[in-house]
Amino acid sequence: MVNLISSSWESVSTQPVQQHRIIAAIDMGTNSLHMVVVKIDPTLPAFSIISREKETVRLGDRNITTGELKPEVMAKAIATLRRFQQAAKTANAETLIAVATSAVREAPNGKDFLHQIETELGLSVDLISGQEEARRIYLGVLSGMEFHNQPHLIIDIGGGSTELILGDSQEPRTLTSTKVGAVRLTSELITTDPISHVEFQYLQAYARGMLERSVEEVLANLKFGESPRLIGTSGTIETIAMIHAREKLGTVPSTLNGYQFTLKDLKEWVNRLRRMTNVERSAIPGMPEKRSEVILAGAIILQEAMTLLGVESLTACSRALREGVIVDWMLSNGLIEDRLRFQSSIRQRSVLKQASKYQVNLDYSDRVATFALSLFDQTQGLLHHWGSNERGLLWAAAMLHNCGHHISHSSHHKHSYYLIRNSELLGYNETEIEIIANLARYHRKSPPKKKHENFRNLLSKEHRQAVCQLSALLRLAVALDRRQIGAISGIKCDYYPQFQQFNLLIYPSRPDDDCALELWSLDFKKEVFENEFGVKLVTHLERNLLPQFS
Repeated sequence: MVNLISSSWESVSTQPVQQHRIIAAIDMGTNSLHMVVVKIDPTLPAFSIISREKETVRLGDRNITTGELKPEVMAKAIATLRRFQQAAKTANAETLIAVATSAVREAPNGKDFLHQIETELGLSVDLISGQEEARRIYLGVLSGMEFHNQPHLIIDIGGGSTELILGDSQEPRTLTSTKVGAVRLTSELITTDPISHVEFQYLQAYARGMLERSVEEVLANLKFGESPRLIGTSGTIETIAMIHAREKLGTVPSTLNGYQFTLKDLKEWVNRLRRMTNVERSAIPGMPEKRSEVILAGAIILQEAMTLLGVESLTACSRALREGVIVDWMLSNGLIEDRLRFQSSIRQRSVLKQASKYQVNLDYSDRVATFALSLFDQTQGLLHHWGSNERGLLWAAAMLHNCGHHISHSSHHKHSYYLIRNSELLGYNETEIEIIANLARYHRKSPPKKKHENFRNLLSKEHRQAVCQLSALLRLAVALDRRQIGAISGIKCDYYPQFQQFNLLIYPSRPDDDCALELWSLDFKKEVFENEFGVKLVTHLERNLLPQFS
């Protein structure tokens, strides 16, 4: 069993869980679908891998004209996921977490495909951004390697994208994702077999040009005198390590975790691979089935990245995105607590970063968020039954609801939707970002309507209901700080179900303030709340001190 995180994080378990827990994670990549089943020991905390599953599905082999996922590929993926589900069930996994990356992210019918998976298999798949993919890869690598607080570069070459990460055991300094991958470059740039000199030269130049910006960003965050070690993950790098070890050692090590090869070794293999046909590459001892088709493009991406980074060797790591998905689940479920509270607070810090970027008034947003959460907590179990995750989404929306002012005051709620939807909010999947953006969109003006395209982007009835109900709470929260001066110190809610009446007791910050504008705003905005929850809202301005329990 490998310790989950570096000892410098001072890990402690935050839940008194005695028994081992079994979790499965699926990574729906551009080239392959992978599943890992792990056994978590919550007392360490650590996890050991029980089994791995893999199927080469090629989601990245999309329709050339439309860019859509092909029906036969989607059918194969669903059949594979069904098999993975059965394997997870056989292993007694209590939870199955699935994520999809660039191929599904970029396909026009990607979300429809995920909806089809949920309908047919009852499996919810999180669509994650390139930066979020990089963050989880970082978590996965940290779970399998000790960094000793030294800077490390991580490269993950997938089918559709390449992630470059700079980190040092604590927070990642740089997370980048570039649209160059082994499958993508093979399908778009290679038409000859063996590859012609002209295509080979273009492939190298293209990969180098695409990677330059990410490499510059990574190198800019290195401190003077630092020379980080390069860690490589995923199929391309595992394959190069495997065929290199087989030839050099005459055998493949029991684990490739920690196996090293040099840039010189890699260049030799690139020159050998470019002269071979696909059939000849597939005959190389240790070459996995179907990897021969894309290994050259993947090796060139790695060669150009290492050259640009100025590193001479690479260390392979057997853990990557799917293990990172496990770590992320452990963090969000309270099984890991780190010294810096970095990973578990990634959502909060990401939201605050966006708020700063769009020059949001944080004092005002924080008051609105406090009112929104107070309304949420006091109505939970009475008017709604949402949990801690939805509460967190409401907080994020409250903090960012006014960011649209960065573009224009006019229709700023619609601008808020656009900015949130297109921002890189780390720690959230695509659906959660869509919910946050919709909540901000509906903090004023029209309530959610089916004719609105942004509302239709929410495919699940449950997600649409969350937006309807939580945005109604956010409207009241915004009204409670109408003058943006903190005129109201707190609120208390009383619900009388026999009369379908909801009383909102309002406590002013100053006893001589009649809060007329806040009361007017509440009266103006209460209709959406009343219609959504089927109650009559009655407001009372209290002159007494705010009770302790409010």
